[in-house]
Amino acid sequence: MPFGSQPLEAGGVRFCLWAPSVPCVRLQIEGEQTASVAMQAHADGWHRLELATAAAGTRYRFVLPDGLRVPDTAARCNPDDVHGASEVIDALAFDWRDADLRGRPWSQAVIYELHVGSFSPGGDFAGVQARLDYLVALGVMAIELMPVADFPGQCNWGYDGVLLFAPDARYGRPDDLKRLVAATYARLLHSQRAVLAERKPRG
Repeated sequence: MPFGSQPLEAGGVRFCLWAPSVPCVRLQIEGEQTASVAMQAHADGWHRLELATAAAGTRYRFVLPDGLRVPDTAARCNPDDVHGASEVIDALAFDWRDADLRGRPWSQAVIYELHVGSFSPGGDFAGVQARLDYLVALGVMAIELMPVADFPGQCNWGYDGVLLFAPDARYGRPDDLKRLVAATYARLLHSQRAVLAERKPRG
């Protein structure tokens, strides 16, 4: 993405915030006693900074001219809810192993919409993953998650998410969501392919 935090191949992290009405923005790394670092303001409204000492896992906030410290609106992870510090995530680090998987035509889709917070006792991505066999038994071929974007507090149906690029921390981390997606493809799609193959007329 052109905004948010992006780990660089050579090391360090690029931070980008679009705030055209703000003359200056500073970056504050959580847990460091050093002063915040000024970001470079550009004429198109972007504020950018490459920081060599940052990496995946670094917690940070943006500091506005009045001293208000805010999370990154494009953060992929906000572990301490929507008012806490954001966390740098390496979006390319997850090992996807689904190159050979293809979805079914819409005419064959059986979709189950679910709310992550109420679908399992744990109310998280791992809880959904643990109940995939239940969905297979129903004949489901795909799941549609109700919105999972980070919201304030502990309970929410998802329609007033605040940080739209980060899954809510109550549900799990970004990699937990990716594991659910990978497991869903592997479990539901392979299982229903087998069922369809058994039902296919012979002759």
